[in-house]
Amino acid sequence: MGSKPALKGRAARLARLFPAGRARAARTPFVLLIVLLLGGGLIGLLVLNSALSEGSFRLADLQRRTKNLTDAEQALQRDIDAYSSPDALQRRARELGMIPGGDPAFLDPDGRVRGVPSPAAAEPAALTGPGAPPATTDPAVGPATSPAPTAATAAPPAPPPGAPTAPAPAPPAAPLATPQSASTPTPGR
Repeated sequence: MGSKPALKGRAARLARLFPAGRARAARTPFVLLIVLLLGGGLIGLLVLNSALSEGSFRLADLQRRTKNLTDAEQALQRDIDAYSSPDALQRRARELGMIPGGDPAFLDPDGRVRGVPSPAAAEPAALTGPGAPPATTDPAVGPATSPAPTAATAAPPAPPPGAPTAPAPAPPAAPLATPQSASTPTPGR
């Protein structure tokens, strides 16, 4: 049974046209080409899948960072809103020794004054202490209110009539007050 049956007639003539050894040799390059194409396709799909996975991980990381930064921005905006509220501004101004201003006056473009300016009402608690503002005189508004003079800064009594006049000692010079910017720490920043 090891041998092939002999072909007769027309089949024998056709069999001579296609030799048996070359048929096997012609099929091998085709099979190798198909295997290489399938292997290359699988490797290409693997690389593409890895790139998509990497992009997906990067996208998830960027979305997480965006969410964290958005949360931080909203927290900072809440802090700004809390510090900008009228109650917080008024409390902070009082801590700095500021007092509410009086009625304002406005200047027209032609130089006329509209309104009647009035100085700010002095609050005793606001003007005492080491951070009390210095008394100044503004010619446009008028003299600012200042605390009552103390015994150390009061003028000496006038000499009685007929007494020899001696040169009056110069009043002690008031220390120059320089405006200082109050640095206020902002919590959470």
